[in-house]
Amino acid sequence: MTELFGVPAPALFGQLLLGLINGAFYAILSLGLAVIFGLLNIINFTHGAQYMMGAFTAWMLLNWAGLGYWWALLLAPLLVGITGILIERLLLARLAGLDHLYGLLLTFGLALVIQGIFRNEFGSTGLPYAIPPELRGGQNLGFMFLPNYRAWVVVVSLAVCLATWLVIEKTRLGSYLRAATENPTLVQAMGIDVPKMVTLTYGFGVALAAFAGVLAAPIYQVSPLMGADLIIVVFAVVVIGGMGSILGSIVTGFGLGVIEGLTKVFWPQASSTVIFVIMAIVLLLRPAGLFGRAS
Repeated sequence: MTELFGVPAPALFGQLLLGLINGAFYAILSLGLAVIFGLLNIINFTHGAQYMMGAFTAWMLLNWAGLGYWWALLLAPLLVGITGILIERLLLARLAGLDHLYGLLLTFGLALVIQGIFRNEFGSTGLPYAIPPELRGGQNLGFMFLPNYRAWVVVVSLAVCLATWLVIEKTRLGSYLRAATENPTLVQAMGIDVPKMVTLTYGFGVALAAFAGVLAAPIYQVSPLMGADLIIVVFAVVVIGGMGSILGSIVTGFGLGVIEGLTKVFWPQASSTVIFVIMAIVLLLRPAGLFGRAS
């Protein structure tokens, strides 16, 4: 059996694949957080619960309405995004101009409420969600076996992240969004409805979380706690990349996923803490994050 750095090649590449998959979820979730923070200046602690809602929406569409995975990819982000719009209009909009702490406490409380509702309804045991028939099986690459669905998750996550970055950084809509974060009064004077833009931006960030939940449903058990287990790591990714940095969320998400995978190969005991160690080092050396701007 071929070895690389003293490790069997299948084990090494298998952990690299696992790291890329985790990195895909880190990237797309931290991207949603960065979009929301960049425009609303709200640290959205409900993001993990909204990721869980995306997975449960896919499960409910399949089991209650007979709509499979491909429909769920379209409908779950839309439905959960609409709940995000309602949350922003009814609750978060009332906190505009207040200290960030109020938004953090409100979204943290909302996350606990949402998780409690789903736990009471579905229990704590995970529910299975089947891989769509078109993506079952895998490819034998010689040095490792590559499951089709896991390759799909990495590719589609990267595509969504890059498309979001292009829209925000390279289009007129993105320039309006960025301008609204710097001088909303001036943007409003240009005839642009800033409150509506803020609401739709929050809905889009929530939809990204729900999209990630649908992607995760066939890999992990659909559980009320699946978001709570992930959101702390995602916040660490956002801090390392830079709060509000779109590119930082994408690069850091995928990069830290790979680092975490390699750590499981060469130092398994540190795999659960390596991201937080990196976060501490980055905060000491560059408090604004790797891609962030100093206030």
